[in-house]
Amino acid sequence: MRDVREWPGPVVRWVQRRRDPVVVQSLRSTFAATVAYVIALRLSPEAAPLTAPLTALLVVQVTLYATITNGIRRVNSVVAGVLVAIAFSLLVGLTWWSLALVIMVALAVGHLVRVDEYVAEVAISAMLVLGVTAVGEYAWARVLETLIGAVVGLACNVLLPPPVWVGEAGESIEGLARRMRQLMLRVGEEAAGRTPVERAAERLHEARRLDHDIVQVDAALRQAEDSLRLNPRVREGLLHRIVLRTGLDTLEICTVVLRVIARSLTDLAKEREPEPLFEPGTGAVVEQLLAEIADAIVSFSVLVTTHVSTNAESAEERLAAELHRAAATRDKLAGMLLEEVRRDPRQWQLHGAVLAEANRIIDELDIEHRSRRLLEELDRSTREQRERRPWLTRLRDRARITRRRLRDRLAAARRRRTT
Repeated sequence: MRDVREWPGPVVRWVQRRRDPVVVQSLRSTFAATVAYVIALRLSPEAAPLTAPLTALLVVQVTLYATITNGIRRVNSVVAGVLVAIAFSLLVGLTWWSLALVIMVALAVGHLVRVDEYVAEVAISAMLVLGVTAVGEYAWARVLETLIGAVVGLACNVLLPPPVWVGEAGESIEGLARRMRQLMLRVGEEAAGRTPVERAAERLHEARRLDHDIVQVDAALRQAEDSLRLNPRVREGLLHRIVLRTGLDTLEICTVVLRVIARSLTDLAKEREPEPLFEPGTGAVVEQLLAEIADAIVSFSVLVTTHVSTNAESAEERLAAELHRAAATRDKLAGMLLEEVRRDPRQWQLHGAVLAEANRIIDELDIEHRSRRLLEELDRSTREQRERRPWLTRLRDRARITRRRLRDRLAAARRRRTT
């Protein structure tokens, strides 16, 4: 058997990306559309029932939750459009004014039935059906093909379970944390006077560009959250979603604070030019503090994305140790800045701002603070779920009571047998 390294370069890259969302989506959509077309050829009166593969192509998504929600909206949009066309075909024919009226009414109905991005599909279905002479046969054939495509798309994700994108979301979170670390290290080097002061403005622009990284990580996290919903292979999906989401929220706060630090150092560079930002000893401690905070941010991201208990415990211990060192360095820097401000009080606001923002990041990464945040989010999500689906909550309570009564009866029967 040939070694993988001997395969052609494009093949190797495709194999390495076999879990990429684009690859998975392409294979899943192609398979679903083909199967839907084959089934529609046998069931639909149309010679070329392309509505079925089109529906399957639009319905199939990367996650099961997205497939179900898109399938329902897609079927609703097509059925609504067909009903509008049938109603107009009984009253008027196809003219320019009837076409305009059909489009307007179909779009209004689309918003009324809340099909979201498929509002245009209501009007498209109505126009296609209205333009055909044999309205009844074509209309119900289109509905049938739509149902075939939606069912095949859903079955594709049920029989071929989509991947859980938690790992990819975790990698994106860790990647964001490492980029933040690199930026904090460069900011620390400038504070220590080992890089030109003119570079302070560049660091500020880099901190602002982290907002784009947050958007990309948020998109990956949304995909991971959807992959956990309605997925039979995942237990405690709510807990996974909250852990990742609160972790990203904390990193987003840290990026905002980092941008404020970069802004304060830029203003300080303008005020003290051509002098260094800090005294040599103070600058070295600022660099040490930012480096320790940067390491803690990476450890925090590892803790957020770790699901194995033993690895989570080690990550938590490492984060606690790094935060302890950073707190000690912060206290040391506070004393040095106080002495420096007493000698030269001109920029005491900017000095205090750098210290306060560094302390804010340490507080955000604190383990106890994160534990309280997780409990609050769990309570809020559970309360919202109960308020949104009270019937499901009652059903779960009844099932829990039934299981408890059954266990009590079995325990009583065992005691009677033993006595």
